[in-house]
Amino acid sequence: MDALSWVWYSSYVLVLVGLAGYGLHRIGIVYLYLKHSWRRPRPKSYFAELPQVTVQLPVFNERHVVERLLGAVAKLDYPRARLQIQLLDDSTDDTTEISRAAVERLKKEGFDIELIHRTDRSGYKAGALENGLKTAKGEYIFILDADFVPNPGVLLETIHYFTDEGIGMIQTRWGHLNRTYNLLTRVQAMFLDGHLELEQTARNRSGRFFTFNGTAGMWRKECIADAGGWEHDTLTEDMDLSYRAQLKGWKFIFLNEVETPAELPVDMDGFKSQQHRWTKGSIQCCKKVLGAIWRSRFPVYVKLEATAHLTSNFAWLLLLFLCFLIFPNQKFQPEFSGLLKFLIHAPIFIFASGSVILFYLMSQKALRPKQWWREIIYLPCLLALGIGMSINNAKAVLEAVFNQKSGFVRTPKYGIGRQKDPQKRQKSAYRAIKSVTPLVELLFGCFFLFVVLDALLSGNWISFILLLPFPIGFFYTSLASFANFWPGSAVTRRDQAR
Repeated sequence: MDALSWVWYSSYVLVLVGLAGYGLHRIGIVYLYLKHSWRRPRPKSYFAELPQVTVQLPVFNERHVVERLLGAVAKLDYPRARLQIQLLDDSTDDTTEISRAAVERLKKEGFDIELIHRTDRSGYKAGALENGLKTAKGEYIFILDADFVPNPGVLLETIHYFTDEGIGMIQTRWGHLNRTYNLLTRVQAMFLDGHLELEQTARNRSGRFFTFNGTAGMWRKECIADAGGWEHDTLTEDMDLSYRAQLKGWKFIFLNEVETPAELPVDMDGFKSQQHRWTKGSIQCCKKVLGAIWRSRFPVYVKLEATAHLTSNFAWLLLLFLCFLIFPNQKFQPEFSGLLKFLIHAPIFIFASGSVILFYLMSQKALRPKQWWREIIYLPCLLALGIGMSINNAKAVLEAVFNQKSGFVRTPKYGIGRQKDPQKRQKSAYRAIKSVTPLVELLFGCFFLFVVLDALLSGNWISFILLLPFPIGFFYTSLASFANFWPGSAVTRRDQAR
């Protein structure tokens, strides 16, 4: 039994050390953000005559938001003579008819706008963007997903940075139209704020690689072509093209002060679908470009940060392994003195969990200097949701590692903005793809409920408190997915009406 105890304990500690390593990287991002916060980018000069810009709008079955998108694009503060709009429509529902009518209205108002409808959807979003480039008139390409509502001045706030001929892409920071819609959107907003405000800013201003976020950014068309164009062998074509372009020597700029608002997924299945795609795609990109990064002439510190970035989603596998090791470790842990246990576990806890708290609090303080403290109450929810998502995202990692192919699954959007309107969601026929993942999460929730109750009854208060987010997270992600099939839900009502 002693040997088995050491096996369980050693495995447990190694997994925690791995998670702490990614936590240390997160602290490093905070350090880089603070160190380089003063290095705000400025345009090299200003265009005497504004260049031609093509706005590409890739959509697929977006009946609830396509008119809102086109309405916002029509309000962009940019000379119409220098603006082209491409609605890249791969839809298979009535979105195409809605789009065609809206495009015709804008044509009558004097806009240079075209609807490009594909029926084969080859290459998914990347294929649509590449196809649109064939007729793009602009030297610069501004890309917006269907759930975004750009502010009128976004083109004028970004275009002048391209007076530096070495700049290949400008990324703006995402805002959140429906941040306060429900608990899920609040926590999602915190996750994204951490990535966009801290990670993107820190990487860009410190001279590291950073990536286009797939939307709300502008590309130099020459840069896209020089990097090899849009490719669709990964689910994150944005990350893939970004690394290929920067390896070619192109420079990117992140404008954290320029916000482009978007709609967050309001239901758990939509969120899971989005996270699965992002997670799987990032590992696919890791496999595709990491070797080229290490063969390049960039400094070692740049290569190390890119490696941490591209491999960061492997932390979901470590978190899943931890779920299997916690209970055996509690029961069969070798005997240590209290001081030795503290010396082993305290640093690991600080880097693995404390880094998460520091990271997301820092992002809220940066974005909401006067109200950041109001977000503190959502930190336990953020930790619990992160744990609950481990099965969904670990599955995505394994699919990427073992080359399991899957299509580009869209995230349903309901046209929900700043005002809470659940009717829009209830009337929608769009639903994220279902899987067996919620059932597995429910079983994990039941198991960890037993684990925390066992810790409570054993008088192990520290374990009880530290493990409480596990059953809460798994029950939340599973029951929120099952919610659509409860009596009185939107799906149930729709099925009964048939």
